[in-house]
Amino acid sequence: MRRILAIETSGRIGSIALADQGCLLAESQFPHGLKHAAHIVSIIDELCRRHDWTPGHIECVCVSAGPGSFTGLRIGVTLAKTLALATGARVVAVPSVRVLVENAPPEARYVAIVLDAKREQIYTALFARDSSSGEWTPIEPAHVERLADVLARAPRPVHLLGEGLPYHRQAIDGSDPSIVLLPEDSWRARASVVARLGWAMAQRGQFADPYALTPIYIRPPEAEEKWRPPE
Repeated sequence: MRRILAIETSGRIGSIALADQGCLLAESQFPHGLKHAAHIVSIIDELCRRHDWTPGHIECVCVSAGPGSFTGLRIGVTLAKTLALATGARVVAVPSVRVLVENAPPEARYVAIVLDAKREQIYTALFARDSSSGEWTPIEPAHVERLADVLARAPRPVHLLGEGLPYHRQAIDGSDPSIVLLPEDSWRARASVVARLGWAMAQRGQFADPYALTPIYIRPPEAEEKWRPPE
């Protein structure tokens, strides 16, 4: 299994990548949103044509599975499932928080992901870098919580990254040098990283069932929660 198509639609900027045995061949980005969803297939088509790939050449579809934008995740996961069922490609579901933590700089030892979950909460996960291998290990898996509570127990120094930072700055003590806000260009997940991590997962046999695959939402959308009758 060599040829990989990677899909990243969890944030405000989406991207598509092609890779061969985990080595990036091409990557293209596009704005997030339903009005841009129709262009994703044309982007895939253009990238494949550029590298003389047909749909049958795609052997593995790696998709950023969440948490993140509800709309974006539905689009990405549905596209991954459709491609897999149409071409026979295998599917790898890569957690979006795992994709994001790869943006941290080499000096970062602990990283907290910050994605806006509304209602003064964030989708978050806490990672530590292994001192010998340099690989990221989850201390806390993806969940919903207030940023202030995450910071209260996070080891220091902790680096913060994610598109939720502008919405939760009030929870960050700007005078504390042990809390490091990473620059905005590190807040976005990228399909090239989805391809690299997905390739490693595929090598370990960590495939998803395309019939059963659903996004990692953590919790239902706000509209669905309001619709549910009280217990």
